[in-house]
Amino acid sequence: MLEKQVDKEHYNFQSYMNKHRWASTWHQVDEIIKVEPKSVLEVGPGAGVFKAAAQCFGLKVETLDIDPELNPDHIASVFDLPFKDGAFDVVCAFQMLEHLPFDKSIDALKEMSRVAKKKVIISLPNAATRWPVSVRIPSIGFVEFTLPHPRLKLPEHEFDGEHYWEINTAGYSLQSVKERIANLTSLALEKDFRVQENSYHHFFVFNSNRVSQN
Repeated sequence: MLEKQVDKEHYNFQSYMNKHRWASTWHQVDEIIKVEPKSVLEVGPGAGVFKAAAQCFGLKVETLDIDPELNPDHIASVFDLPFKDGAFDVVCAFQMLEHLPFDKSIDALKEMSRVAKKKVIISLPNAATRWPVSVRIPSIGFVEFTLPHPRLKLPEHEFDGEHYWEINTAGYSLQSVKERIANLTSLALEKDFRVQENSYHHFFVFNSNRVSQN
């Protein structure tokens, strides 16, 4: 049985919605708009910023959470989504799956895939530090990239009351996470990337199993 980890006050604007998180929200909307979906389900809406921003640009978004205080459109568990197969063009969850033990995250992804007609789009925390660099070159414009922080081994991650695991901590290298998702779900990875302005957020865009069936 899932239990909420934080109260609604956790999503206070001053402490939660910093500029880096705003940048990540831009990528959330951008990736989903590219799909041109008629319907979107967001699992774990938090403060509701993604839905509010997405609706400004014509996206139809429904939200789902176990916490009624967050005013989701549907109160239910991600392990038992109350929708038929392929009910939504896109199913997304941003910075949510790490709040579950890894095996449960896989179960959640399987259920998200079941109700996704086209794409499953998620973001996860990536603990490997990268330094953002932005250089303006005349006649070209800004060139942006990140530099990795060198380290000899992946750090250990201990449950902190919220995150059970993070990418690039011991046992959860980026490659191993990709391989386990590929081997344990029917999702096909289309692309993944880290947000330039907020490299802690690592995005993954998956094709639903229904894409290959159509």
